[in-house]
Amino acid sequence: MFALIDCNSFYASCEKIFRPDLKDRPVVILSNNDGCVIARSSEAKKMGVSMTQPWYQVKDQYLSKGGVVFSSNYELYADISNRVMNVLSDLCPEIDIYSIDEAFLDLRSFKKNIDLVNFSYDCKRKIREWVGIPVSIGIAPTKTLAKLANKVAKDDPRFDGVVILSEPKIIRHFLRSMPVEKIWGIGKRLTARLENIGVKTAYDLTKIDSRLIGDNFNVVLERTVRELKGQSCITLHDFMEPKKQIMVSRSFGRSIRSKNLLSEAISFHASRAAEKLRYEKQKCRLITTFIRSNRFNTKVKQIYASRSLELIHPTDDTRIIIKSANRILEKIYANGYQYAKAGILLSDFTDSYGYQMSLFDKKRDEKSASKLMETIDYINLMEIAKVGFGNQGYRNTWKMKREVKSQRYTTKIDEIPIIK
Repeated sequence: MFALIDCNSFYASCEKIFRPDLKDRPVVILSNNDGCVIARSSEAKKMGVSMTQPWYQVKDQYLSKGGVVFSSNYELYADISNRVMNVLSDLCPEIDIYSIDEAFLDLRSFKKNIDLVNFSYDCKRKIREWVGIPVSIGIAPTKTLAKLANKVAKDDPRFDGVVILSEPKIIRHFLRSMPVEKIWGIGKRLTARLENIGVKTAYDLTKIDSRLIGDNFNVVLERTVRELKGQSCITLHDFMEPKKQIMVSRSFGRSIRSKNLLSEAISFHASRAAEKLRYEKQKCRLITTFIRSNRFNTKVKQIYASRSLELIHPTDDTRIIIKSANRILEKIYANGYQYAKAGILLSDFTDSYGYQMSLFDKKRDEKSASKLMETIDYINLMEIAKVGFGNQGYRNTWKMKREVKSQRYTTKIDEIPIIK
């Protein structure tokens, strides 16, 4: 059996941990630059606030009804997520973290006589008491069925946040009531193709001829069907294809004209992109830099400028990527415009274990460069200090606007909550 533990309204729940006065109040979380809604508490959902809805459209009405709003506080959310995952790791040694607020537990590592009901409610209680986050739990013979069970547990209050699918008759009941588009891994395009051949529900999908799937669809759908029938055959890697490109971009907190400030932003984004590239164990051959004005502001002159630079040989060295990105900026920057956004795109990847050098390349100390990057990544990851490059700047006045961000209660000593 597999258990899927999913944190309820995770970002909003994180904000409520240290604010007991918000217990039953609607809470929404805003995107970068406080542009649109990216998370909602259950109370905010009942008020009709939609995901990705522009904040300015709902602001006045929402606040007038007692709603509370926060800018995204990713440092807080990441730390609370780590705490939830640590509790789960203590409860079950076999854990697959699927996202910041979801994880699968492989319960096959337990003895067969485990009481699934007691385990589930013990898990819910410990996460709520030790971390402060409410969760929903779905348990079933496969990951796909566990996903289905979790959705039912979250949507139907009669189950008190826990659904266990173990009996074939009960599984068939829920398969018949689950629309095919709600199945894990099936998107809009695939839903349309399936509906064209009469597949409307998860149960319909289990009855489709396997040869038809093999001839007309991909192997992931074939595994999904087998999972719905109770045969465990999907790993998380089936949904995680290697990245073909990495983009880092942000809108500025205010429009800027200065090329120096643009260079700081480009250098900052290039450094972050290089860090992600090394995490993926890749090197890139192509670097693209772009800058643009605010396309929604019709009162300013509009500009979008972009150019790419092909490297002689692939790299994951932050210094080279920053330098190359700024060489592009020199060519695309134009005076007289108010710039609202800048970004970096890395592409044309090759793995970091080996690549073809040019006969006429200047010799570089790859080993030394690699050790330097490893050291910087380690220092930043372990939060020993914050290491960057000089051309990233240190004031970062261009950074995104987050006017209603909560404190970093668990990661900054000067922001811990104080009880009076």
